[in-house]
Amino acid sequence: MPSRMDTELAYNQALDYLYSFVDYSLKKASELAKADFNLDRMRDLMALLGSPEQKYPILHVAGTKGKGSTSALMAAALTAAGYRTGLYTSPHLQDYCERIQIDGENVSHVQLVQLVEQVKPHVAAVPKLTTFEITTAIGFLYFAQQNVDAAVIEVGLGGRLDATNVVTPRVSVITSLSYDHMAVLGDTLTLIAGEKAGIIKPGIPVVSSPQKDEARLVLEKIAVERGSPLTLVGRDVTFTPGDHSLDGQTLTIVNRKSSIPFGYDVVNPKSVILRIPLLGMHQVENAATAYAALQASGLDVSDEAVREGFAGVKWPCRFEILRSEPPVILDSAHNQDSFAKLRQTLEEYFPGRKVILILGASEDKSLAEMLAEMKPCLRLLVATKADHPRALEPEKIVETADRLGVRAEAAAPVEAALARALDLSAADGSIVLSAGSMFVTAEVKTAWENTVGKLTR
Repeated sequence: MPSRMDTELAYNQALDYLYSFVDYSLKKASELAKADFNLDRMRDLMALLGSPEQKYPILHVAGTKGKGSTSALMAAALTAAGYRTGLYTSPHLQDYCERIQIDGENVSHVQLVQLVEQVKPHVAAVPKLTTFEITTAIGFLYFAQQNVDAAVIEVGLGGRLDATNVVTPRVSVITSLSYDHMAVLGDTLTLIAGEKAGIIKPGIPVVSSPQKDEARLVLEKIAVERGSPLTLVGRDVTFTPGDHSLDGQTLTIVNRKSSIPFGYDVVNPKSVILRIPLLGMHQVENAATAYAALQASGLDVSDEAVREGFAGVKWPCRFEILRSEPPVILDSAHNQDSFAKLRQTLEEYFPGRKVILILGASEDKSLAEMLAEMKPCLRLLVATKADHPRALEPEKIVETADRLGVRAEAAAPVEAALARALDLSAADGSIVLSAGSMFVTAEVKTAWENTVGKLTR
């Protein structure tokens, strides 16, 4: 039996191997725009591995925002329904193994090491593979080896040319579309929607969250062209928010589709009341999308299983409240649209409270637009920087804030930014909020757990 030290050494060597390939998540926007994205390498690798992605039903999820939450909700419901359920997401927060889960449990460090060793000879046979492609293949292989009954697979970037798009799913899901990764996906919603809609497969049902008209028209057109029955949340499946508190919220979903596939039963629509621990109106929309996708998948998932799964879902750093007073909140907002939703959620749960925002950002993000959305509720911006090659220098963030008339200061590393924000919050009760970069928020979460969290448990 290898010791824990031996296991961790082998695990870190496995990560070194994965990161020795091109990792576009670490590349600047200018390099990302020139990237050679295509599915040929991935198809070759999957064939060498015995096509594990064909061995279980898949629910495939793309979108700009909400795809992680929607994926987690669906996976939780499938597990509650008795399915052994794989969940593949990216990026990770604190541990690489978070990307590959079965029934809420990460692949272990030992298992990841074994999987890396298993794929190495096949990876060597396919030139120019990327870190994400290899990790995706490992996820597919692990799910097959562990005999999952179903898997929820989240797209990494875009859709059409994403490594996950080698699958033929039971349902294709497209969550809220907005502007992000424009150097790669295009600078209009029409172009972005076209890339995301690349996951729509001929004849396979597709479910979409409510979309702006520009994006919706693209999805409708491509669904018709591919003969893919489209369920549009907000039209075919409607939702109404219910009561809410810091412990969660309820919603009522009305499914206007009848038991006849893709027909309508306007006279007697089916409704279900659900409770989710995820906060914010956007999470009500994600829950309705997850419910509609489960229905469209054809898998046997009862409303009772959906209730149980949704109620128990865990999806960290999505308006995650670490402390209620003075509030400390972790969020994953990193574009203008998600910051607008974040401010709406703050006003809903903490009306009138001022915010000390710990913010880091990648160099390709629309920083000025994000800060403009938050300006009305900001007391102070504490600019910081994650240990990530795409991270903007805190001083550049402060310069942008100054131009917008937002009071700001720089503090690095992230632990120092958290300490500064907590000191200021202790004096006047302001909300401490981390957002702007998943990498910064992940480091804030770790710093909290390593210091403050231990003291408050």
